[in-house]
Amino acid sequence: MNTDPGARGVAVITGGSRGIGAAAAIAAAHAGWSVLLTYQRDEQAAATVVETIQTAGRLASSIRADMASEDDIAAMFEAADKLGRVTAFVANAGVAASQSRVDELTAARIAEILAVNVAGPLLACGHAVRRMSTLHGGAGGGIVLVSSAASRLGAPGEYVDYAASKGAIDTLGIGLSREVANEGIRVNVVRPGIIDTEMHGRNGRPDRAQDMAPAIPMQRAGHPAEVAAAIIWLLGDDASYCTGSILDIAGGR
Repeated sequence: MNTDPGARGVAVITGGSRGIGAAAAIAAAHAGWSVLLTYQRDEQAAATVVETIQTAGRLASSIRADMASEDDIAAMFEAADKLGRVTAFVANAGVAASQSRVDELTAARIAEILAVNVAGPLLACGHAVRRMSTLHGGAGGGIVLVSSAASRLGAPGEYVDYAASKGAIDTLGIGLSREVANEGIRVNVVRPGIIDTEMHGRNGRPDRAQDMAPAIPMQRAGHPAEVAAAIIWLLGDDASYCTGSILDIAGGR
């Protein structure tokens, strides 16, 4: 593992203030990247992650960014450029609403989920490619898209709209990986299952991770650090021949 601060360039990580994103930001810094992480609401949580990284002697910064805003996405990458050359991008930010059947969904809810979970990553990947691709004078890099096991399970009776948005992320990973494979960029997808994060509480089910454990072959929820480890592996040199892959991190479910 390369521990020289910033030796690998800059990693941009969306939704980096908590959960999987925070764990990935800290792990990326320890692996040698400078880190630009985004948050939407909780500035203090983002500041805590940045401080953790800086205390370890590594470079980090944060910026508020709404992944449904094209202007915010552009500003995010402009802020990253100030730290150095962008060589890694992790599309982690996402939203899910409260449990609902499809026949109860509203157009407003669907539009928000698709804007943040699909349109945002698509636009952000464009910015990342323009910085990394050898076609644009870049030196290459890696992109990891955070999907969900819901994309193959469907989340019936809970979050079919969220699951559908993550299915789009799986497809984005496959298509983009083939589009830029000969331009020095590797693109891969991780699909976490039930991970013990604050997202469940924000959606009204704080005990969901523990409640779902009996349905998981490993009989437990996952931890953010376990997903972060997979993200860093996919970004790193040990995964140099890995692109277009979808890695399930779901305890066997």
